[in-house]
Amino acid sequence: MEINAKELLGFASVDDLALAGKTVLLRLDINSPIDPGTKKIVSENRIVKSLPTVRKILAGGAKLVIIAHQGDTLDYQNLIPMDEHAQRLSAHLGTEIAYIDDVCGPAAVAAVKALAPGQAILLGNLRYLTEEVSTFENAVPLGPEEMGDTWLIRTLAPLCDYYVNDAFSAAHRASPSMVGFQRILPTAGGDLLIEELGALTVVSAKPVRPCVFVLGGAKISDAFGMLSPVLKNGTADKILTCGVTGEVFLMAAGISLGPTKTKWIEERSLDAFVKDAASYLAEYPGKILAPLDLAYEEGGARKEVAAGDLPVDAMFMDVGEKTVECYEKEIAQAGTIFMNGPAGAYENPLFAEGTKRIWEAVAGSVGYSVIGGGDTVSAAQKFGITDKIGYVCTAGGAMVRFLSGKELPLVTAMRGAVKP
Repeated sequence: MEINAKELLGFASVDDLALAGKTVLLRLDINSPIDPGTKKIVSENRIVKSLPTVRKILAGGAKLVIIAHQGDTLDYQNLIPMDEHAQRLSAHLGTEIAYIDDVCGPAAVAAVKALAPGQAILLGNLRYLTEEVSTFENAVPLGPEEMGDTWLIRTLAPLCDYYVNDAFSAAHRASPSMVGFQRILPTAGGDLLIEELGALTVVSAKPVRPCVFVLGGAKISDAFGMLSPVLKNGTADKILTCGVTGEVFLMAAGISLGPTKTKWIEERSLDAFVKDAASYLAEYPGKILAPLDLAYEEGGARKEVAAGDLPVDAMFMDVGEKTVECYEKEIAQAGTIFMNGPAGAYENPLFAEGTKRIWEAVAGSVGYSVIGGGDTVSAAQKFGITDKIGYVCTAGGAMVRFLSGKELPLVTAMRGAVKP
């Protein structure tokens, strides 16, 4: 299933550019998980997803300047140079992607000017620049017109003929590298950006019915950020809750989980979502399914308890067999499936069953499926089903914001960009 996101959203694609001999500034999001000990990349997912646009620009005979980030002030342990990213890109492409550990200083400028058609360079970590870190964005919110005065744009824009953005996973960020070049350079979206927007538009705007959302995990703010708009707009016909999200809905239904799990939820202030959950259950009867049973550990063994037999003084870590069977039936009948957040602590073999079987049900369904979010994608990789999913989204925060009906800064900037 495909939607022409380029036409729907109203901006050019890289296919619209006359690339031969031109200098293209390409914003990627290849921010990757890093091993804390070795400081080496442990997942190439975003790097691999970026390859088609890089290949297309180089094959068109352009000079390619890549800008990207790794880590942040809020993710300082991953704020490292990006030489390994260039090496990984080079290995996959079979052609050299040079690297210079300078973002937009004199060395970077000289390296860009020295490029020949068909050559590429990755500049240093964007987050080395004050205006690119999240804390600056929050403290000093610059408008796109003000971003033209930042060092990054003042330095790089005059060296380039086109700006291409292929960084949907950073689309919720209003930093100069994401939304500032569009006002100055002829702009286009990369293949990945258009694919991601197309896949999520299928889910949010034109789903094949019935449309089923599977919402789990421990970061329940993501689930609750989406619930109101997808229920109000009728996007989701059924919402299958699991993980901590499902437990909060059990609490909203008046079911006591028991002292251990209730304390865990309250200590993290997640009980604040119970009131909203109760209002959704009342306003949309039959649309939201809560777990029928939960799993916990007792004496080293997995035990399951029906929701009707709660409370139990235990730390619940997965959904039980009855829940899985119920959700499998709903997924089998779905025309569109969106999944965000695992059903339980899938990293622990004792509690992997719920996530594994629900994920396998999605992979085996005839419906169009979209998954996103770090833990969701990691679970799909663990259980070997990523190639059976309709679309695996690279984004987390941007995906949630898009499905919550909120305008993304990148999409706004692309719509108002200078046309090629």
